[in-house]
Amino acid sequence: MLIAPSLLAADFTQIGNEARRAFIAGADWLHLDVMDGHFVDNVSFGPDVCAAVRRAVGPTAFLDAHLMITAPDHYYPRFVKAGVNLICIHAELDGQVDLSATLRGIREAGVQCGLAVNPATPWEACLPYLEAVDMVLVMSVVPGFGGQSFMGEVLDKVRALAAWRKEHGASFLIQMDGGIGAEQAPLCREAGADCLVAGSSTFRAKSMSDAIMTMRNA
Repeated sequence: MLIAPSLLAADFTQIGNEARRAFIAGADWLHLDVMDGHFVDNVSFGPDVCAAVRRAVGPTAFLDAHLMITAPDHYYPRFVKAGVNLICIHAELDGQVDLSATLRGIREAGVQCGLAVNPATPWEACLPYLEAVDMVLVMSVVPGFGGQSFMGEVLDKVRALAAWRKEHGASFLIQMDGGIGAEQAPLCREAGADCLVAGSSTFRAKSMSDAIMTMRNA
C-alpha cells in the first residue's frame, strides 16, 4: 500500500519543511492538490509552489499532482516543468477538454498520467482511457476542501475498477483520496486500492510516522 500525504493539510508557513517531514516519516508519495477556484470552489497553489516543493525534497521524491482545474490541457506543461512525477486530471472534463490528447501529452513529456473521478461520477467514465493511464483516482469526498468525511459508497467503484483491471490484465494503480485514516484504510485495501491519499490523518497526527505505518499495514 502506497501512502501519499496531502500537502493541503500541512502548515503552509513551513511548506518546505512540511514536505520533507512527510518523506522522513515514511511517505511513499507526496500528494499536491492544485485547485483553480473554477473546477472546485477553492484555490490552493500552482506550479511555482510545486517547483518549490521539488527543490525542498530533492530529485528522487515522488510528487503526485492532482489538477482540479478546468484547463489541464493548457497548464500541464508548467507542472511538468515544476518537476512532478505524476499528473492526474479529471474525467468530468470530458467534452470540454481533449482528455486523450492531454493524457498522451503528459506521458510524452516523461511524466506519469492519471484520471480522477468525483464521488458522483460513475467509474465507467474512465473506460475510454484505462489503457492510457498509469493511475485512476477515486475521490471519496467531494473535492475542494480537506477535512471531509469518507464516503463509503465509492468503494463499489473501486471494486469495479479492480475487477476490470484483473480481467484485462491492466496495471494501472487505483488511488483513493478523501477522509481516509486508520479506520478507512482496511476498507480501501479490501476494495482494491493501491495508494491512499491522507491529509489531516497524517500531517495533523500526533506521530506522522505511526499514522503512515498504520495505514500502510492495513
